Amino acid sequence: MKMSLLKLLGKSLIRTESCRGFSANALPATSFATAKRTSENNPSLHTEEQIGLMYTVPSSDADVLFKLGGLPKSFQANIKTFGETCLMIRPSSIEILKYLKKTDYSRPAIRYVIYGKQGCGKSLTLAHILHYAFINNFIILHVPWVWNWFRNERTEVVYSATHSGCVDLPIVSSQWLKHFLLQNNKILSELDLPIKKSYVWNQRENTPAGSHLTELITHGINRVKYAADCVLAIISELKEFSSEKKCKTFVAIDGYNALFGSKTNLRTEDRTPVTPQMVTLTNAFLNITKQDWTNGVVIVTVDHTSANFQALHSHLPIYLLGKTGFEHIDPFIPVEVKEYSDIELNSILDYYEDRRWLQRTSGRHELSFLTNNNPYQLMNVCGAY
Repeated sequence: MKMSLLKLLGKSLIRTESCRGFSANALPATSFATAKRTSENNPSLHTEEQIGLMYTVPSSDADVLFKLGGLPKSFQANIKTFGETCLMIRPSSIEILKYLKKTDYSRPAIRYVIYGKQGCGKSLTLAHILHYAFINNFIILHVPWVWNWFRNERTEVVYSATHSGCVDLPIVSSQWLKHFLLQNNKILSELDLPIKKSYVWNQRENTPAGSHLTELITHGINRVKYAADCVLAIISELKEFSSEKKCKTFVAIDGYNALFGSKTNLRTEDRTPVTPQMVTLTNAFLNITKQDWTNGVVIVTVDHTSANFQALHSHLPIYLLGKTGFEHIDPFIPVEVKEYSDIELNSILDYYEDRRWLQRTSGRHELSFLTNNNPYQLMNVCGAY
């Protein structure tokens, strides 16, 4: 009810010609603003001077990186409407990019935790950094939203044949392998990555040592029964490849704190409740976020809406991760994503007008007040009925 009222007030402000403009330099009500863009679409070259500007992710890159997940649904709807994948360059993105450019990859993988209030743009900050990793030829291990693994009570759950007390999510694991292959197909075809171990799946099927890593991926996709074990194997092999400097690995996990939740919506065939710690996928991604390997980087986000953390009153990592999660990821570099500055607010409203999504330039001060410069609330208020 509160959000509906907020949207209604926002709509009336957008359409009221007599409203006072947010800035003294606001355009006349009969004009459309021109979006403040940068022509530099390579994240490696983004600097502090470009904060608040919009940049377009080339469609060829966006189709590879985000076709199977990685962007919030509401933002995906805007992409379809506007006909382009356009991200704002935020201070949090620039901060992480500066760190990555100065990283000594011969040392253990540095962990970053992106945090902030709900709706401030943590997932889009991660998307910006993902584009950087793609451009710079990292092998990407990306989980678009962890809670998606655990939220659907009809997800297939089977007891693991190889890990006592654990359960596999075969279809979810196979879908993740497809996402992994799509994002990394180009770089994997260029690298020589023969696996170290032989993997025996049954009496007739095996993947011998010396096979290319892509054979493990395709086996998990084609034989869904073994998809979870293939994910475990791929992550184990990649840690060794990275430490041997055969590749650089970029780990990006959105909603990481869901891995440390107390429950899920999943149940086994005998109606046993499943916790995140029982799932083999959880074990795989807890393994890759350890600091026992080199030539890589780990970036995760934590959020209230991930799993069962909505009741907490703090957005800080120590509360969202809990004692176990905090100890697992510590030490890490925290990076906060904040609400829009006035410059960023004007920039995104200029973009909406440039796309003919808003009709007027007036009412900006009121929109700022109503949404508290929160990016998600502003997008929602300015969205379609």
